[in-house]
Amino acid sequence: MSEKIALITGANKGIGFETARQLARQGVHVILAARDRAKGVEASLKLQAEGLGVEALELDVNSLSSIAEAARGVEQKHGRLDILVNNAGVLVDDASKKPSEQTLEVWRKTFDTNLFGLIAVTQAFLPLLRKSAAGRIVNLSSILGSSTLHSDPSSFIYNFKVPAYNVSKAAVNAWTVQLAWELKDTQIKVNAVHPGHVKTDMGGEAAPMEIVDGAKTSVQMALIGADGPNGGYVHMGETLPW
Repeated sequence: MSEKIALITGANKGIGFETARQLARQGVHVILAARDRAKGVEASLKLQAEGLGVEALELDVNSLSSIAEAARGVEQKHGRLDILVNNAGVLVDDASKKPSEQTLEVWRKTFDTNLFGLIAVTQAFLPLLRKSAAGRIVNLSSILGSSTLHSDPSSFIYNFKVPAYNVSKAAVNAWTVQLAWELKDTQIKVNAVHPGHVKTDMGGEAAPMEIVDGAKTSVQMALIGADGPNGGYVHMGETLPW
């Protein structure tokens, strides 16, 4: 029970991959979950070559059968889970269209991954997290999920409207609050995090933050102690406005 076990969705690249690296460097055994098993194995081999304790796991957050099979595999091999990082996400908004013009297909695809997939994964692994001495759930949100900032004309994100993505992250925030209430009397803590605007496939090369920094908030919240927050929305230790 001395070695913590973490599972990260969408961990074969970007922030998820770097989060896996940083947690493994802290002595956590990390399960890199990826929709494409081959890519997950390739990513895990890279970290294993660095001497880090990681393994690959096939997990498609849009498939209930895939999620269930992954949960069974983790239970059989490890018997518990200490950290769940819900990192997988998509941004498929059509930048040329206004909020009211985004297709229902865009809304559904976004919510299927960013919200419903996240909830499904959490539900499947919660029984294993309950077996941990100090379970931690980290939900990857975004500053773009802040309704407070989106409604403030003086805010730096006021004119940055990718509506399906933004609303899905606001929903992730709301889900985090609901789950935190449920878990308030347990050893499990759940928080939403904003990684920052990071140089990833989603963030683009012009983003101001490097991937190594984009993973830091997820790692911090995955490793918080008993006095850490529950139901928070944070970036680099600072509380963000809902």
